[in-house]
Amino acid sequence: MKTNIRKKLFFIRILGIIAINFSGYLGAYILTNYRYNNKFIGFPRPINNKIPTDLQLQYDTIRIKVNQNEWLEMWSIESSSLETKGTVILFHGKGSSKSSLIASAEIFSFLGYKTLLVDFRGSGSSSGNVTTIGVKESKDVALVFNYVKALNTNKPIVLYGISMGTAAILKAIAEVNITPDGIILELPFTRLLNAVKSRLHRSNIPTFPIAELMVFWGGVQHGFNGFAHNPIDYARKVKYPTLILHGGKDITVEIKEIDNLYQNIKTPKKIVVFSEASHQLLVTVNKEMWQTNVEDFLINSTNISISK
Repeated sequence: MKTNIRKKLFFIRILGIIAINFSGYLGAYILTNYRYNNKFIGFPRPINNKIPTDLQLQYDTIRIKVNQNEWLEMWSIESSSLETKGTVILFHGKGSSKSSLIASAEIFSFLGYKTLLVDFRGSGSSSGNVTTIGVKESKDVALVFNYVKALNTNKPIVLYGISMGTAAILKAIAEVNITPDGIILELPFTRLLNAVKSRLHRSNIPTFPIAELMVFWGGVQHGFNGFAHNPIDYARKVKYPTLILHGGKDITVEIKEIDNLYQNIKTPKKIVVFSEASHQLLVTVNKEMWQTNVEDFLINSTNISISK
């Protein structure tokens, strides 16, 4: 009798382990695969729901090859000044596309900078249907940076990213050794595991051990170690002036994490907190404050005070 009970308990445990791992595997799949062609699993694939001319910005569409089967699409917007001061390359967040960057590009253009708005693979008009929360997107960052660098403009190149875009920028700097003249990190996250926990918490889903399993199985599905995807660590490799823009009511990342990321950057830097903002496009929260700080950074990018 006791042997039968032990066997039942053993099988119940096995079934429990299988069930919870399946939940983690499915959660990772949903998080990293967009739904398309009537597939029933995943979030809808991000699309571009507006174009620069909606804000009276003239643009050209550029498509560059990643490989034989993959490509990136970008919008190129010239500066509104007679003499272009440099180029700002803009990278969107997860679940978004380059159309979300138009409001920011409008200000960069007004300040005299040419802008390139990029669709990561899996979003907008670029190829694919997968996102890796900044891991493989870092290769997209490097590809576009090198594309602009090869144009030999001899003018500054600044990288601007939002949320996932910040992670991709920092990873590209740390591991692909790109050399921008400055970086602007808006709404950065610090660790993939913490970001997944935050997402689950907001959905009222217990974080342990689902978050750990999602990070593990996401890495298995896409061929990387999710536990090592930590922008806070990549930040130690930053050698360029940095501006961090954070929302004071952003519940996705605690302010102490942002402070730790800030401290890991040893070059001229500045952090600006929009006290009333959550995890949202900050230029739409306080346009004047956003423009003032970005303009100051672009003008004085080699003389930013290291103190906050």
